[in-house]
Amino acid sequence: MEEFEPSNILLLLTLGTPRQPPAKGMHGVIDQTRGLLDYVEKNCSRAVYTLELRYVRIAGRGLDSSVTPQLTLKTTNQLLRLLLSAMPICHPPMLPFRAHFVGQGYKQVCGQTNVWGDGVVSEVSAHLEGALNISFDGVYHSPVGSDDELGPWYGSPTIVEQWIERLLN
Repeated sequence: MEEFEPSNILLLLTLGTPRQPPAKGMHGVIDQTRGLLDYVEKNCSRAVYTLELRYVRIAGRGLDSSVTPQLTLKTTNQLLRLLLSAMPICHPPMLPFRAHFVGQGYKQVCGQTNVWGDGVVSEVSAHLEGALNISFDGVYHSPVGSDDELGPWYGSPTIVEQWIERLLN
């Protein structure tokens, strides 16, 4: 944003967007953004929340990855069969395999596995000090596998109404 005149920008809204790259050298973590988060951290990391320029960062609390047991190949295969036969959306408490899988995804953006998030981006990595940070319970990252009533995503009509209302007030 530093490349543009601040007077031309009124609001930066993010929906389930990580704010920084994962820690360097952490076992099992790769930068899935291929350097984009490094650029964002270097050039856009400071939130300057003022009446003239507002940062609004929205996060979802759809999946808790804190149920991450040690999995063996046998239990992983058993859980995978169970997962494949389950409904596409499972609300907490989640199946241990899904919690483990989601936790590994959260690790890629915040370095932690036992946190809440939207199924892709952890809540802690979607918020930024100095911004207006809003979290929605039961909201998922993507429309893929979501359900507007049981498992809405950021773009579901009822959720859009809620975050737009916060922007206007």
